[in-house]
Amino acid sequence: MTLALAALLVTAQNPAAPPVKVAASIARLFGPGARVDTLRVDTASVLRVSRADSLLGFAAVGNVLGKDQPITFLVAIDPTDRLKDVDILVYREPYGGEVAYEPWRRQFRGKSTGDSLRVGKEIRSISGATISVHAVTLGVRRMLADLTAWHQRGAIR
Repeated sequence: MTLALAALLVTAQNPAAPPVKVAASIARLFGPGARVDTLRVDTASVLRVSRADSLLGFAAVGNVLGKDQPITFLVAIDPTDRLKDVDILVYREPYGGEVAYEPWRRQFRGKSTGDSLRVGKEIRSISGATISVHAVTLGVRRMLADLTAWHQRGAIR
């Protein structure tokens, strides 16, 4: 399946995630030429990313509520259930957009469900973006737990 088609299928369930941004995020995280298949788990859509016969990882799109508006983000894990990266796909609040910046997102890389991912501990806060930091961190923690559980029980492979 093409990357654009897979992104379109994921965003059909989550209309707040523009397919172009999902496709660009997957290409940035997993490299050009990655093959994407959309898997259904419960009510969620998960992107399985591979190249040739090699599994590169999984990704999912989610939303959390910022102060007043949803924040749409993507979480990607590698085949060992380590967090590959987080991308903010759509940020709608007038303040706090720093959560989309590379230096803040970098803190999540390599983390697993065994890490606490708590603001003030492993994740630093951002002055003026406190609500967004807490919301995105909680969303990433939950999505990482879901992706890991699904992968470990064989629901995604």
